[in-house]
Parts: sequence; C-alpha cells; structure tokens
Amino acid sequence: MTSRARLLRSLVVAAFALAFIVVVLGAYVRLSNAGLGCPDWPGCYGHLTPSGAQQAATDGTLNGATVEVGKAWKEMTHRYAAETLGLIIFVIAALAIQYRRERVVPVPYALGLLALVITQGILGMLTVTWQLKPLIVTAHLVFGLATLSLLWWLAMTLWRRRASAWRAATPFLGSSLPRTRRFALIALVALALQIALGGWTSSNYAAVACPDVPKCQGAWWPTMDGSNAFVLWRGQGVNYEGGVLQQEARVAIHFTHRLGALLATALLLLAAIRVMRIRSDRFARRAAQCVLAALVLQLVIGISMVHYGFPLWLATAHSAGAALLLLTVAALNRALRPA
Repeated sequence: MTSRARLLRSLVVAAFALAFIVVVLGAYVRLSNAGLGCPDWPGCYGHLTPSGAQQAATDGTLNGATVEVGKAWKEMTHRYAAETLGLIIFVIAALAIQYRRERVVPVPYALGLLALVITQGILGMLTVTWQLKPLIVTAHLVFGLATLSLLWWLAMTLWRRRASAWRAATPFLGSSLPRTRRFALIALVALALQIALGGWTSSNYAAVACPDVPKCQGAWWPTMDGSNAFVLWRGQGVNYEGGVLQQEARVAIHFTHRLGALLATALLLLAAIRVMRIRSDRFARRAAQCVLAALVLQLVIGISMVHYGFPLWLATAHSAGAALLLLTVAALNRALRPA
C-alpha cells in the first residue's frame, strides 16, 4: 500500500470514529433539552463560544437574553465536532480527486459523502433556526447516521482490500447468495425506518408516553390519536422545545415505535440466522454474530430505559446502541458482497 493510500485510509477511519462521536453527542444534546442552548447559528448568541456569550450577557449587550452556559456548551461542543468532521471529509474528497488514478477512494463516493455532510450542516442550522421542528430534527438524525454508515462501508472496503481471506471466502451453497443478500438488505431498510421512527419519537418528546412495559398506559392497545401523531409539517414560527402534541398523539408515536421494534427484530433475526446457517466463511458469520449481540444489547437497553424511568444516560445509550446495531447490519451486508 502506498503512502497516499495509507493517508486516505487513516483519514477515513478518523472520520468514521468522529462521526460516531458526533451522532452520540447529537443524541445527548437532544435528550438533555440543550438543542436551543445557542438559539442562533453558527455561533452562540453571535459569539464563537458560550463563554463569550456569557460575558456579553454580563455586560448587558444581549438585550436581556439569558445564557444557559451548561446547555450552550453541550450544543457548541456538538457543533465543533461536526465542523471538524466536515473538514476531514472535505480533505478526503480533495485527496480522492488528487489521487484518482490510484483509485483508493472512488471520486463519486467521496463527493457524495461531501454533499451529504454539507446537507447535514444545513439541517443542523435549520434545527436551531426552526426551533427543533420534528421533521428537521429527525432528518438531521437520519442524515447523520447515513454519513456514519457510508464512512463505515468505505472503511470496511479499504480494509477488505488487504484481507486475502475475505477475497478467498467460501462461497454460498447453491444459489442462496442472492436471496441472502435480499434478506440482509430488507433487514437494513427495516432498521433504518425504525431508527427514523425513533428519531420522530424523541423529537416529539414521546419517549415517556408509555411509562410501562410490555404494556403501554396499562393496556395492550392504549388510547391513541394517530391522526395527529405523524403530521410532518405544522408551519413555521412554532417552538417545539418540550413538544406540542397531546398525550394521545405521543402515545400513538411511542406505541408505533414499539411495533416497529418487533418487526425490525424479526427481520434482523431472520437475516443473521440465515447467514449463520448457510455461510461458512468467518467474516460473514462474525458479522451475523455481531448483529445478534447488538440486537440483544439494544433490546435490553430499551426495556431498561422504560423500567428505570428514562434516565438520560440510558436514553443516550439507546441512541448509541441504535447506531452500533446499524453498523453491524451494514457490516453484514458488506460481508455478502465482493471484496
């Protein structure tokens, strides 16, 4: 491997690690109600740091605005990390173009990543300026996880080029490979939809709508308002901090999220078990085992979160667990394709 290839691979791995941190930080900011800790963008009350904003408030130059320094630092730390990630991806795209003859990173792939992270930046701005509109918050989460997944896919691809064992993997029995790929892809799509539904649950402050498990509000089929639960656009000028939906609509969102979890769990189990039954190479089997382990972990965290009254650390771990599960399912799909 040339020094240029090593440099690009190191940058991809660094970007992937930072993207995971950014995703978890974003969840922590959202769940700790710090999303409007700095109500403007890209600065904080017109300053680069919350400390500068706090000093301005002390000096009386913020027109009476009150700076909640703790929330502001949470929000700005997330922004600093996201901006650093954007810079690294920009460098990856620039080097991919410069070293395109070596084909280390495909130029269209690198430019797609760059376009995705720019879109993420725009969504981050709208999240603040449109006062936590659930559609934007959920899209921000989905695009963030898409960025993480594409970096992970690229990192696995670059690593597999060096792993001769993957290139010489034992083939599937008969014609089972196309069907197994479809199972894995369907499981990935189902998980992505479930994560988006989880983002909708969080952004509408519906996580606490069902404080019991396995029942919801003491019933197997609680009273719900589905007509208002999934209205994507309610106009602008509404501050969504704390949520605007009535309890029955929040129950509908939470209950739908639980039903989605059952469906996604079934499809993930089906895909992973199928791979373990008919695929003999160790990489695909290991990916399937990781899917099962991450799935069990996520289910335990989800149930514990309800049981213990939705503590912040468990809610954040639930978001991190969703990202981890997504990465394992992406790895399973990658293992079923050529090196």
